Amino acid sequence: MSHTPAHQTSGSTAAPAADRSSIIAVTALPVLVVIAGVLGFLLPDAFTPLAPSITWALGVVMFFMGLTLTLPDFARIAKRPWIAVLGVVTQFVAMPLLGLLVVTVYSLPPEIAVGVILVGCAPGGTASNVVTYLAKGDTALSVSITTLSTLCAPVLTPLLTLWLAGSYMDVPFWSMFVSICQTVLVPVIVGVLIRVFASKLVDKISPVLPWLASIAIAYIVAIVVAGSAGSIATAGVLVLLAVVTHNLLGLGVGYGVAAACRLDTPTRRALSFEVGLQNSGLASTLATTYFSPLAALPGAVFSVWHNVSGAVLASLFARRPYGKPPVDASGREPESAGATSAGASNR
Repeated sequence: MSHTPAHQTSGSTAAPAADRSSIIAVTALPVLVVIAGVLGFLLPDAFTPLAPSITWALGVVMFFMGLTLTLPDFARIAKRPWIAVLGVVTQFVAMPLLGLLVVTVYSLPPEIAVGVILVGCAPGGTASNVVTYLAKGDTALSVSITTLSTLCAPVLTPLLTLWLAGSYMDVPFWSMFVSICQTVLVPVIVGVLIRVFASKLVDKISPVLPWLASIAIAYIVAIVVAGSAGSIATAGVLVLLAVVTHNLLGLGVGYGVAAACRLDTPTRRALSFEVGLQNSGLASTLATTYFSPLAALPGAVFSVWHNVSGAVLASLFARRPYGKPPVDASGREPESAGATSAGASNR
């Protein structure tokens, strides 16, 4: 969910409370998810019957994301389109291919392989915006990329999954397309519309939204883990190894691509998190719905791990001062290097 301080205007009295709530929620999310996973593993009979409600829970998360988006967030895409597009392209190229690489290197069984690839084909992660903010990265750009990748997900996620995972299991492209529209696109649009027409009401409840989203994500993880509890004992370590490798490679590629394009440090940090942190809740939901409980396990593990790795990396980034901005061949700073990120300006 895009719990982003950049969304709030400087004159909004709700902004400080929302910012603090977002930061605390994203820090506490790994703990909530671990607790949920343990409960799902120990009490599978209590959570397995709840599996049909996963799509509704994901819809709630995406609705909350829509509530945090504002029209200026979409305007930022138009102001810096090539950088936003670079982030989305890198994400939808790098993460799916890295997922395939991890699957191949570790010789993962088909169901787990599909789950890993599906995570790679998902749009931007729900905590990437706030982690970028904590890392003193370009928060506004992070919001733009998350928004754009989410809007592209109904087509790109099933298409890429069909291409890369079709040899492992049958991939129902059209069913996945409709499902993502229903559980991702529609809730986000409804959330945005409510934000536009009832902004004062949304500002009042905004401090609570990160916590509601975190609880919904933990709820999804508990159900997914419960569904594959019998396989965790044998496949858990392998899945964890695959997820950690996939995530760390994504974080590195995101930063590396931005560095290769000579973008400034805040932008590099934003792209690192946008590429490395995936909407694993969507991946788990799709895997549970169209494949198997075991295929959903990588998404559940990713939900825990990427919040941990993101928080640790953000802490390391925040302690490192910005270096001298890169310059292009003409001796001038690149387009993004000359602009101060919205996230940095709010601190």
